[in-house]
Amino acid sequence: MSLYARRVTLPVITPIVLQKRVIKVYSEDDTSKALEVPNDIIAQDVCQLFVLKNHYIDDHCWTLLEHLPLIGLERIIEDHELVIEVQSRWGMETDSRLYFRKNYAKYEFFKNPLQFFPEHMVSVSSETNGIIMHSQLIQTFLNSSTCPEVHGYLYAKEQGKKSWKKIYFVLRRSGLYFSTKGTSKEPRHLQFFSEFSDGEVYMLITGKKMYGAPSSYGFCIKPNKSGGARDLKLFCADDEESRTCWVTAIRLFKYGVQLYQNYISPHQSRSISSQNASPMRSVSENSLVAMDFSGHKGRVIENPTEALSVAVEEGLAWRRKSCLRLNAHGSPTASQSTAPNIAIHRSQPWFHHKITREEAQRLIAQQGLIDGVFLLRDSQSNPKAFVLSLSHGQKIKHIQIVTLEENGELFFTLDDGHTRFTDLIQLVEFYQLNKGVLPCKLKHHCGRITL
Repeated sequence: MSLYARRVTLPVITPIVLQKRVIKVYSEDDTSKALEVPNDIIAQDVCQLFVLKNHYIDDHCWTLLEHLPLIGLERIIEDHELVIEVQSRWGMETDSRLYFRKNYAKYEFFKNPLQFFPEHMVSVSSETNGIIMHSQLIQTFLNSSTCPEVHGYLYAKEQGKKSWKKIYFVLRRSGLYFSTKGTSKEPRHLQFFSEFSDGEVYMLITGKKMYGAPSSYGFCIKPNKSGGARDLKLFCADDEESRTCWVTAIRLFKYGVQLYQNYISPHQSRSISSQNASPMRSVSENSLVAMDFSGHKGRVIENPTEALSVAVEEGLAWRRKSCLRLNAHGSPTASQSTAPNIAIHRSQPWFHHKITREEAQRLIAQQGLIDGVFLLRDSQSNPKAFVLSLSHGQKIKHIQIVTLEENGELFFTLDDGHTRFTDLIQLVEFYQLNKGVLPCKLKHHCGRITL
């Protein structure tokens, strides 16, 4: 009896090796950090790495930015985009960079859509006869069954020429069209101009200098397989409001529900994690009120004048106590510490010392032109004064803070002395709670981001 051995071939199991790449990310001061990351890392994860490493507050405004200096473009990389894939489009010889930056306007259109979509620029082709309810404005862009459109005049750079032509454009889900007859939107008068399904929308950062743009509010649609500047579809708006509307609408048409998921995902993860950890206190500007706890029961101070006097009194009392505590530990005496009280603001993240008006505008624009983004700086015209630079209505206003001297004491004011503050910290804290003479409350301070 013969025995036969059966030969069995076992499958070879190869371990899955997750490939990694090195990316370099820059901050606003041009310092950089190199990170070893997996090939499938998304922009949101890169931002999260820097937030955790630098102990920043994760307020859902952190952004990875693509900067292309050779063709004068930059854009927000959407949270779900693969970072390595974005870099792969740059080519070998390039000065392109990734920047880690704050941008408060990143998802602001989900909260305040009317600030991004002026009524005269948006309409809906449906049974509502073009009338949009304010609460349904964003849903019209996210819902594929509706047909919203953005329309208005734009300057477009003519292909192969240096000239720009003012044309009436219509933006729909299917692409961008222009009218061959004035502002007519009849099908026979609309001609296809560009699609955005296989491209990205960028801001022009040097539009006037590099492309001879007629204004500073340029943007473009760049194909992902672009051969350079010749493939760009260049546009220019008359103002920031119009440009923001066009760019935001293209983002919504291109990514739709994915953009909304990017917006809500951090909120969902925080609510889940809070079940197993101590909840993080969230304070909105509408929930902050002046309170009086001097009696047996607390009461809301509704009189603005009384609220101001209480704020001033508490601020002074807090600083006197701070000085006493410091002195007990061997710091300078009261007479020495009251003098530098005027310069206590220099350590604050919202104070930017001797930057110019143009630098202040650039910094605020980079971090989002939404209401309440602000910074303080030294005045260039008056060495004894300061300037509050504040974003409101997608414009940047510069308001001088003057110093007043009375009985040997210095005060700061924005309204010719009607409301006075002993230092700039007190001034900022007051206008974070009260609009006062400002067009809006101070909401987001504009700080320099370092890695």
